[in-house]
Amino acid sequence: MRVALGQLPVSSAPQVNLSRVRAAATSAAAQGAELIVFPEGTQARFSADLRAVAEPLDGPFSAGLADIARSAKLAVVASLFEPAPDGRVYNTTVGYAGDGSLAAVYRKIHLFDALGYRESDSVAPGSQVVIARLGGLCVGFMTCYDIRFPELARALAAGGADLLVLPAAWAAGTFKEEHWVTLIRARAIENTIWVAAAGQVPDPDERPTRAPTGVGRSLLVDPMGVVRLDLGPAEGLGVGDVDTAQTAAVRAALPSLANRRTDVLPAGTTPPAATR
Repeated sequence: MRVALGQLPVSSAPQVNLSRVRAAATSAAAQGAELIVFPEGTQARFSADLRAVAEPLDGPFSAGLADIARSAKLAVVASLFEPAPDGRVYNTTVGYAGDGSLAAVYRKIHLFDALGYRESDSVAPGSQVVIARLGGLCVGFMTCYDIRFPELARALAAGGADLLVLPAAWAAGTFKEEHWVTLIRARAIENTIWVAAAGQVPDPDERPTRAPTGVGRSLLVDPMGVVRLDLGPAEGLGVGDVDTAQTAAVRAALPSLANRRTDVLPAGTTPPAATR
């Protein structure tokens, strides 16, 4: 299946972002893509008033995404902010099928309370692992900081996902770009799975802020950890092929998922206290 990465600058204005999504999706469809992945915060950059832009899943931004998917006849993975019951918002990734129907809703589980930033001040965590069928593949959902938690990727791979999608706003910082590339390749290798990661790039029309925007470097990585697409630091669109036959061949030769010792290390196992 052909998969596109839409590496976009993200404005604080949702309608500006929706027009960028439409242009990228139209171009991706013309290149034969059946699925396109957009960055975290596709609806609005993190420096915006997230409570003000947040909307329910039947709101205008979601309706716009559904219309884009339906018009372009391809599945769309994008990110928006949804009101949470406690007054914060959810950092929500949605997946729309090529007929415009809502196929997946993933609320970011791991919040970026690190390196001097506290996402949890404004964002409430999700609690559900999500796999959905999109464009003919079983797609497992992650968002940005989730990539640092291998147990989530493993749960998705073990649950039958063919492809992990990872919208992100991976902020710049010391060794951060090295972490991004290394972690994505590691999740692909250890789970013998494809990973499609789409990152934000700064919007030249917006003032720089301390809130995350992104370094770009959207990647498509195969089950052996080979980088098939790397969009670099600038706005762009990349299209590549996700081949499940290659996944099967890699897993036959390197059956690390099959070789797991779940009798010794079941999911959620707490290790015993260290002994001397």
